[in-house]
Amino acid sequence: MNRKYLYPILIVVVTVIIYFAEKYVDKQTEAYPETVERSASYFEFEQSILPTSTTGTVIAHQYFTLSYAEAHEQAEWVAYELQKKQIKNSDFKRPYFVQDRKVKSGSADWRNYKNSGYDRGHLCPAADREFDYNAYHETFLTSNISPQDNSFNGGIWNRLEQKTRYWAKKYDGVFVITGGVLRNGLTTIGDERVSVPKEFYKIVVDTRGGELKTIAFLVPNKGSDQSFYEYTVTIDAIEEKTGIDFFPKLSEAKEKKLESTIDRSGW
Repeated sequence: MNRKYLYPILIVVVTVIIYFAEKYVDKQTEAYPETVERSASYFEFEQSILPTSTTGTVIAHQYFTLSYAEAHEQAEWVAYELQKKQIKNSDFKRPYFVQDRKVKSGSADWRNYKNSGYDRGHLCPAADREFDYNAYHETFLTSNISPQDNSFNGGIWNRLEQKTRYWAKKYDGVFVITGGVLRNGLTTIGDERVSVPKEFYKIVVDTRGGELKTIAFLVPNKGSDQSFYEYTVTIDAIEEKTGIDFFPKLSEAKEKKLESTIDRSGW
């Protein structure tokens, strides 16, 4: 065959193969399994501790709740309970990422991250949900991911996630609220213009004894050899950057005390 025609034909063939390969992936992820019923403590958490939503789009999944920011194509926060008994290493097969059908505006397609230079960073970590495959699968909803620098995702942020699991064991369970700092003018990736946060925050809550004890972190989205403790901040500082009220149902006095101080004792 004349090379003049060979190369265009090869291009068409490769394009068709890629198209149907991606359609196959879509077919594999058309449905995702539902998980079992939530614990009573999770419902109590939802009613008393959940932050406000600046977007009005709060979505409750089986094992985490999120506030979706359509303008940034990701959650502004994800909140969940991490029980001591849930800390397991089950070595589940990694599923595909799938769009969140509960996001009526449509959560970002996973292809936005291809060749972007950023990881598909979980907000509720998959490693926090290895006690049940369906719960693990749920963390691969694209509403639960955000663009993260690889050295950040696999470095300081990963170390903080591991420490959070340690605290869940130590304190017989904790609650976690986490997300990227979303604002206008951020770098974006993909056709849907997914915002790349410059910083990520994590708030860990210990509710033992009926009193809330918290520690909060605000970490730049880049690699760092420093301890995550160097990025401990007040919750007020995170609220100022995000516009989110993290403990709206507390009395004013309790909220002020909890959010304005840094107390690393016990953490």
